[in-house]
Amino acid sequence: RLCLQSLWDFVTAKEPLIKSPFFPVLFSFSAYMAFCLPYIALDFLSTRLPNLRKYKIQPQNYPTLGMMVPCIIQSAYHHVVLIFPVTFLHWYWRPMNLPVIAPELPDVLLEVGVCLLLFDFEYFLWHLLHHKVPWLYKTFHKVHHKHVSTFALTTQYSSVWELLSLGFFAAINPVLLECHPLTEIIFFLVNIWLSVEDHSGYDLPWSTHRLVPFGLYGGAPHHDLHHLKFKSNYAPYFTHWDKLFGTFTES
Repeated sequence: RLCLQSLWDFVTAKEPLIKSPFFPVLFSFSAYMAFCLPYIALDFLSTRLPNLRKYKIQPQNYPTLGMMVPCIIQSAYHHVVLIFPVTFLHWYWRPMNLPVIAPELPDVLLEVGVCLLLFDFEYFLWHLLHHKVPWLYKTFHKVHHKHVSTFALTTQYSSVWELLSLGFFAAINPVLLECHPLTEIIFFLVNIWLSVEDHSGYDLPWSTHRLVPFGLYGGAPHHDLHHLKFKSNYAPYFTHWDKLFGTFTES
């Protein structure tokens, strides 16, 4: 707890901002764009630097500025027009309580891990259903598959239904587990980062799937193959559900 108390004291010092109805949407969009920026820079640099190009999963395909800008505009529009009203209602019905004491580090690690596993399972079922039912795919999920070669800004390039569905899964799990607000914030940051990394289009030496042993985590190569082939690798992060249901393809 002592190692997190200073961090939590820093957060609670900004209590008026944290409790503002504008905080969730500002936090979400700022974190998303901050995590995308390194990959945006990499997309522009790696076209000129062969040493970087070797990490591109599909080196023959690079996003252009004309492809990136619509993704940014759509994400900003969705945050203002859709996410803000939803988070405002949540703020009105369930005001955030900021306890004085920070959570213990083992509790944070455990609960963030459980939240990720739950989100992975929920997304897998949602994703599999939207690929197996043609009407659901054409009506809701097809937008996200516009780009066969993914890049970071395609992470949130999706329909309204998909954005709200996955946002609901991410938001409900910490509530069900009764997580500390700091744990909830950390989970949201980790989830946004992993989602962006999944769609980055790069297999870097420090990518998450290289840090998790025994092939338990698929990462960017796993999800990039899903966008390329469409009919496998439905789980966003881990590989066990795809292996269990026979939908796993080695990247």
